[in-house]
Amino acid sequence: MELFNSALGRNITFVRPAYFIIGGFVGVPNIKYYYFFLLIIYIISVMGNSLVMTVIIFDHNLKTPKYIVVFNLAFTDMLSSTVLLPKALDIFLSNHRKISYNDCLTFMFFCFTSFSMQALNLVALSYDRLVAIFYPLHYQAKVTHKFMLSLVSGFWLFDIFLILSAVGLLTRLSFCKSVLINSYYCDHGPVYRLACNDVTPNRVISALAMTSILWLPLVFILVTYCCIGYALTKISTAQERIKACKTCTGHLSLVAIYFLPVIFIYCFGSRADPNARIINLSLTAVLPPMLNPIIYVLQTQEIKASVKKLLKIQGN
Repeated sequence: MELFNSALGRNITFVRPAYFIIGGFVGVPNIKYYYFFLLIIYIISVMGNSLVMTVIIFDHNLKTPKYIVVFNLAFTDMLSSTVLLPKALDIFLSNHRKISYNDCLTFMFFCFTSFSMQALNLVALSYDRLVAIFYPLHYQAKVTHKFMLSLVSGFWLFDIFLILSAVGLLTRLSFCKSVLINSYYCDHGPVYRLACNDVTPNRVISALAMTSILWLPLVFILVTYCCIGYALTKISTAQERIKACKTCTGHLSLVAIYFLPVIFIYCFGSRADPNARIINLSLTAVLPPMLNPIIYVLQTQEIKASVKKLLKIQGN
């Protein structure tokens, strides 16, 4: 506070702090056990997503447009876990709660880029399922390697531009009140709320980002499955309908795991106890990357067969 007071005393209106302090949990006993639980989740996530990516790389039967998105989803899951968890564990287990201004913004950029890319991957997978069921005869013509690569690349460029804009707008803010971030990482909302000048542009870009990477993808996926449901009613036999439904169960599980906790956090998180909110936020961030590869291995016959074949080859 002396830094802030001296700056204000010299009539300096723009204050960029040398560092922020990550608040984390307050007054929770034996919280280190929770951090070790997160470490176990991280290890499982890295192993699971590495397995999925390895299987896709080495199995020529999985060189299809759909698995371009599945590979990208596994890569994004592993990236989000690796960006967030090791740094968060270092902050709290080693008590390195101070993080420099530039490091905090960099940390924020990579966290939000990887988190939001998960939703866009689910959009790409829902489009794949829509075409496969609604236009089965035109699937190979409509969903090509070139199209999927272009779609995934476009999502990455859009995501990076949006998050870079949100993080970049933070550099115009003056932090003359506090440097304590009430979260377990450099969270965008808690950071810009610390500012003492106009934060309207930050609120606007935050709302735009939420709409673009949460609500619009969710609406698109829901509309997609309404169309898929309509297409299933046109299938003559129950056996064929069940077979078509099974191709969607893995994706629907991923959608539920990602969107339901996020929606709960942003709809009801402000009313929750700060410690409970941090637990919900951390689990929302780390559980989907761990569960996604497990679900895909268990519910996708192609990957399940590829894993068995890979393990058999290694056993021989």
